[in-house]
Amino acid sequence: MLNPKIAKMLNEQVNKELHSSYLYLDMANYYYDNNLNGFGNWFDVQTEEEKAHGLLFIQYLRNNGEKITLEAIDAPKFDFKNFKEPLDAALQHEYYITSSINDIYAEAYALKDFRTMQFLDWFVKEQGEEEQNTEELCKRFDLFGTDAKGLYLLDNELASRTFTAPSLVL
Repeated sequence: MLNPKIAKMLNEQVNKELHSSYLYLDMANYYYDNNLNGFGNWFDVQTEEEKAHGLLFIQYLRNNGEKITLEAIDAPKFDFKNFKEPLDAALQHEYYITSSINDIYAEAYALKDFRTMQFLDWFVKEQGEEEQNTEELCKRFDLFGTDAKGLYLLDNELASRTFTAPSLVL
């Protein structure tokens, strides 16, 4: 059984991960609506990754005999004015998710909840990768995205990204 504060924080993280999935689906739709299907695909993969992360948190809670509390997921409130805005919004959102996971980790550390810390180790590493990938995409867009040919090539490259389910052993 988990400490009640940790269980609450993990439940909140489930909802944050599912909300992330929802945000990225909205971003994917924006790009598909603008015929940038590669960018749409990149965000479709992000959508699946975030959903998978939420399910990992759910499984961890279940494995520890905790009740899952799903909250309503707010609709995204974006009104993008250009192709860069979703990328910047995604990067800011990744920073937010990293901060949230770090907060849970800090609380687990304070409570000497080593099992939860070990579980979160994967997410700490994953968030580093998420931030790096999104930062790189933002920088690449800055380099190539304002040129039609560059945008076309970047969009084609992003179309090849595929979802790989996480292989975290719980």
